[in-house]
Amino acid sequence: MLASRDHLLATHDQFRKLAQEHTQYEQRLSSLTHKRYLTDDEKLEEVRLKKLKLRLKDQMESIERQYRDAVEHGQVA
Repeated sequence: MLASRDHLLATHDQFRKLAQEHTQYEQRLSSLTHKRYLTDDEKLEEVRLKKLKLRLKDQMESIERQYRDAVEHGQVA
């Protein structure tokens, strides 16, 4: 539900912080992806960033789910 995501970005500080971190990790991963060769350290960083991004995505989806449940139960206007 895109509307809930937009609403959370505008009103929920933790969700917005998680989204910003997710974007930063995505940008760093993109810069690594464009390299022809990765050093061993960069390969480790790539794996670490993917795991961090996934963790953030899971946290964001949990907040979205809580928001949708609250809306369905009339707890949020």
